[in-house]
Amino acid sequence: MKTKGNRAMADRVLELAQQYGVLHARDLRPLGIPREHLSRLCARGKLTKSGRGLYMLPDADVTEHHGLVEAAQLVPRGVVCLLSALRFHDIGTQAPFEVWLAIERRSARPRVSHPPLRVMRFSGAAFTDGVEEHRIEGVPVRVYSPAKTVADCFKYRNKIGLDVALEALREALRYRKCTADQLWEAAKVCRVLAVMRPYMEAFFER
Repeated sequence: MKTKGNRAMADRVLELAQQYGVLHARDLRPLGIPREHLSRLCARGKLTKSGRGLYMLPDADVTEHHGLVEAAQLVPRGVVCLLSALRFHDIGTQAPFEVWLAIERRSARPRVSHPPLRVMRFSGAAFTDGVEEHRIEGVPVRVYSPAKTVADCFKYRNKIGLDVALEALREALRYRKCTADQLWEAAKVCRVLAVMRPYMEAFFER
């Protein structure tokens, strides 16, 4: 009976890996499945370890945004922001090697070694507004909207460069990633309306 029970638990773990795309060890806790099944399945080649506490099927469909998936599993309340959000929305030419992730200002800093994170602390409406949820590799990933991302780029222009913010604004408008009204609202939330206004007016005067 014990062997049969172990087999049933192992099968359930594989089902979860198929369902979630990337399985976190903590996902087994509510089901009462011991974590040792993960290491056993890895040893049998049924699972592969993709990061600390993260597991996936060997033949899983891995996308270019796999780092965002891992970050979302490890820091579920975080929101993909700035350069990583630009990359996700296909705005501009940035290709960051780190995952830029926003967390609430009072939250503890994530203890994550992989994927490499660039943690930003947002507060109030600047943290909660403009959050979209996308499913990547079967995993829900929180990402700021294109308009909110552009406004964030202007807010943090001293960190990422004004040239990056301007490129993001131009491409977001040119390729209709968002509307002017959405940008105005995001600029208000991020308190960069005065900064963005002349650049937006210049764009529409062309």
